[in-house]
Amino acid sequence: MGFFNWTERSSDVLQTGGVIAPDERLPWGQTGLMGIQHVIAMFGSTVLAPILMGFDPNMAVFMSGIGTLIFFLITGGKVPSYLGSSFAFIGVVIAATAYAGKGPNANIGVALGGIIACGAVYTLVGVIVHVIGTGWIERFMPPVVTGAIVAVIGLNLAGIPVKNMASNNFESWMQALTFVSVGLVAVLTRGMLQRLLILVGLLVASVLYAVFTNGMGMGKPVDLTGVMNAPWFGMPTFHAPVFEAQAMLLIVPVVIILVAENLGHIKAVTAMTGRNIDQYMGRAFIGDGIATMVSGSVGGTGVTTYAENIGVMAATKIYSTAVFLLAALIAVLLGFSPKFGALIQAIPLPVMGGVSIVVFGLIAIAGAKIWVDNKVDFSQNKNLIVAAITLILGTGDFTLKFGDFALGGIGTATFGAIILYALLNRKSV
Repeated sequence: MGFFNWTERSSDVLQTGGVIAPDERLPWGQTGLMGIQHVIAMFGSTVLAPILMGFDPNMAVFMSGIGTLIFFLITGGKVPSYLGSSFAFIGVVIAATAYAGKGPNANIGVALGGIIACGAVYTLVGVIVHVIGTGWIERFMPPVVTGAIVAVIGLNLAGIPVKNMASNNFESWMQALTFVSVGLVAVLTRGMLQRLLILVGLLVASVLYAVFTNGMGMGKPVDLTGVMNAPWFGMPTFHAPVFEAQAMLLIVPVVIILVAENLGHIKAVTAMTGRNIDQYMGRAFIGDGIATMVSGSVGGTGVTTYAENIGVMAATKIYSTAVFLLAALIAVLLGFSPKFGALIQAIPLPVMGGVSIVVFGLIAIAGAKIWVDNKVDFSQNKNLIVAAITLILGTGDFTLKFGDFALGGIGTATFGAIILYALLNRKSV
C-alpha cells in the first residue's frame, strides 16, 4: 500500500468473523468514531500518570498525539498502536525528583532529562533490532513468555479499578452496571454500534449514574461546573529538561520495561491480525524512543504503546492504522482544550472504573490468545512453570529494589519470564 493509502472495507466484513487489517480502513466517518473511542480508552491512564508525577495532564495528552504521529511516520503506517503516558516511569520519577505527591513537580526538569536519556537508549535498541533483526529477542521471548507478559500487563492493572475507583458499595454497583452495559452492547448490538462498545457502554452507564445520583440522590452527583468554567482553548505547560547524571542513571533502566511492553503488544497484534507485524519491531522501538525524547524535551511524560488500545482492538477486530492517525490528530487538538480535559474528568470515577475492568481484562485475554494461536504446550513443565510464576509475580505486583530503583510487578514478571525460560529451556540429556 502507499503511505497513506488504505483499502476501504465495508463493516459487513466484521459480521462474517473477519477483521479490518492494518492496511485497511472503514469509511472515514466510521474510522473517525473509532478514533474517538481510542482517545477515550487511552485518556484515563494518559492523564493519571502525569498527575501522579506532578506533570501537566494537558501536555501529556498533547504529546501522546504527537508521539503517536511520530510512531506512525517511523513505522510507515504499518503498526497499529497508540502511544500514551507510561506508568513505568512513575516510581523512578518520584524517586529522582523527591516529588511529594501533590501539585506541580518543582523538579520536573530533572525528570525530563532522565526521560530523554531513556528514550535515547530505547532508540539505540531499536536501531540494533532493525539492523540485525529480532532473532536474539525472540530467542529469549518465545510465545509462552510474550503471552505471559501481555497477560500480566492487564492483570497487574486490575487493582486500579477494583480497589481505587469505587469508595463505597453504591459505587461498586455502578462499576458492575458499567461493565454489564459494555457487555450487553458487545453481544446484543450489531454493526458500528457494536464496534463502539466501549464508548457506547460508557455513555449509557454515565446517564444511568446521573439518574441514580443527580435524580435520586443515591450517591455523589455528576458535577459539570468544571466543564462550564473551563476555557475552550489554552496552552499546555511547557518545561525544559535538566540533565543530571544521578537522575538519568535512575530513569534509564525503564527502557527494559518499555522494550518488553512494546514487544508484547506487537506480538499480540500479530497474533490477532494474522499479519507479520513483527518485521517492524525495530522501527516500532525507534518510533517509541524518539517519541519519548520529544515528549520529555517539552515537559511531557515518557510514552509507550498502550495496552488499553490493544484491548479495544481485540474487542472491535479493527486494526486499521488509519484509526490511530485520526486518534492522534484528535489528541493533539484536545491537548489545547482544557474544556475537554474537564469533561473527561467529569465522567464518574466508578464508570471509568467499570470500563477499565473491561479493557484491562481484554488485555489479559490477548496474552492468552498468543498461547492459543501459537499452540503453546503446557504439558511441558518449562512452559507451565514460566507462565505460572510470571502471572503471579505480575498480578501480585512483586517488587524488587536495587538501591533507589524499584522494579515493580510488570518489570519483575517480565524479567522473571525471560530468565526462567532461559534457565529451564534445557534439552534432556
